Amino acid sequence: MGLELVIFIAAILFGIFLYWRESNGNGAYRFLNKTMNSKELQMSADNPKGFVYKQAFLPRLIFVVAIVMIAALVVEFLTPLAVFSSYNGISAFSSFAVGTLIGTYVASFVIKTTEVVEEKSDSLGDIVEGAVEKGKDFIEDLKTKDTKVVEEAKEEIKNDPEPEVDQKSARDRLKDKGLM
Repeated sequence: MGLELVIFIAAILFGIFLYWRESNGNGAYRFLNKTMNSKELQMSADNPKGFVYKQAFLPRLIFVVAIVMIAALVVEFLTPLAVFSSYNGISAFSSFAVGTLIGTYVASFVIKTTEVVEEKSDSLGDIVEGAVEKGKDFIEDLKTKDTKVVEEAKEEIKNDPEPEVDQKSARDRLKDKGLM
């Protein structure tokens, strides 16, 4: 269990690195796109899409599993480690694939939130200042409304007629009904 956890965390870091690297440049994806597609089907020059960057779930999953599969085949045939012939090897393979996929989504979240914060950083001070001013106005309104409400309540109490003295208590009413 300890080794799988280490592999999983390393895979998350690898996924973050992979996503960050593709967000800075997509040369390999662009080269593959040029070699595989005709001129009409090739991606535009300003398209930032990569193997995992700005890609939907299914293509991202296929790419990650293919890369991990290639790496596992290299390890299987060049080293004495048996990746595909034991439960531990298959478990490590799947942990690495899932961790890499999760890492790409973590990196996507971090990059998108960083962009949003950078966009909003100029207006963030204005937003906070506006919220503080609205809060002060709200507190002032509560103070003035409280005094008005208290005065109205006092007037209602003065205007209310006193309750009738003839009313019987609950005990007396129960006795009259024969319940007590």
